[in-house]
Amino acid sequence: MSESKSRPPQDRPWESGWAPDTTRAPGTRRLWLAGTLALATITACVTAITVMESESGEPESRAAEPTTLSGSAPGGLISFATPSKDGTEKPGADRAETSPAPSTSSTSPSPATPTPTPGKKAPKPPKASPAPSKQPKPPSSHGISIRSVNFPDRYWRVRDGSVRLDRIGSGPGQREDATFQRVAGLADSSCYSFTTADGRYLRHRSFVLVANPNDGSSLFRKDATFCPRYRPASGTLTLESVNYPGRFLRHRDFQLRLDPYENSRLYRSDSAFQLVAGLD
Repeated sequence: MSESKSRPPQDRPWESGWAPDTTRAPGTRRLWLAGTLALATITACVTAITVMESESGEPESRAAEPTTLSGSAPGGLISFATPSKDGTEKPGADRAETSPAPSTSSTSPSPATPTPTPGKKAPKPPKASPAPSKQPKPPSSHGISIRSVNFPDRYWRVRDGSVRLDRIGSGPGQREDATFQRVAGLADSSCYSFTTADGRYLRHRSFVLVANPNDGSSLFRKDATFCPRYRPASGTLTLESVNYPGRFLRHRDFQLRLDPYENSRLYRSDSAFQLVAGLD
C-alpha cells in the first residue's frame, strides 16, 4: 500500500482490503524487558540464598559474638555494664549478677531487725505510768488488821465475843485476835465481810459488832456485810451497813458499834479506820 494513501480503518480490514504487517511480532520490546527483569530477579534470589547458607555454616559462638563491644572483658565474659555519665565504668560492672530465687512463701517478709550501732546504747522503752488508784490497795499479807485513825495505837480485836478497840501486846493470842480475813460481802459482793482465824464472821447484833458463826440466814448475811466509803484525801475509809443505810461502824468507849451518821468532827474521827497488814 502506498504511503501517500490514507490508511484505511484497521478495525474493518475486510471492508477496505487492508491487512496488518506481519513481518514483526507485536510487543517484542516489552517481552525483552520482561525477560531481563525476571532473569535479574532470579539471580538476586540465588545470590541471597547462597549468602544465607554460607553464614549459617559458621560456628554459633562466632555468630553470638557482639561486634559493637570490645573483647577486653576478663575471662572471656561479656560486660553489659552501662557506662556512667563521666565515661568511667563502675567497679564490679563486669561481674555477672545472680538472679534472686523466687519466694515460695505467700506471706509477707518480716521486717529486718535494726543492727545496733557500736558505742551507742539501745533506747529503753518508756515506762508505763501506773494508773492512779481511786482506793488504797489491800495489804499484801495473809490477813489484815484495822487501825483507828484518832487512836492509831489501837486496833480492832475480838474479846469475849465482841469487837473492841484495844492496844495489842506482843503475845501471839492478842495479835491473832486482831487479825482478820477480808472477803467479798455475803449480801453484796462489791462490799466487805470479815472473818476471824476460827472462821467466825463479824456482824452487828443490836447495833453492836460481834463475832458469830454463819447460820446461813439472809439476816446474818446482811448483818455481816459492810460497804466501804473511801476518803481519798486522808486515805481512810468508813464502813456502812447494808441493811441499815446511813449507819456506820464507829468506836464509842472503845466498843465497835453501828451508829447513825452525825455531822460532827468527833463522829468522823471515831468512824474513820485504816486497813493495814495483819499483826499475826
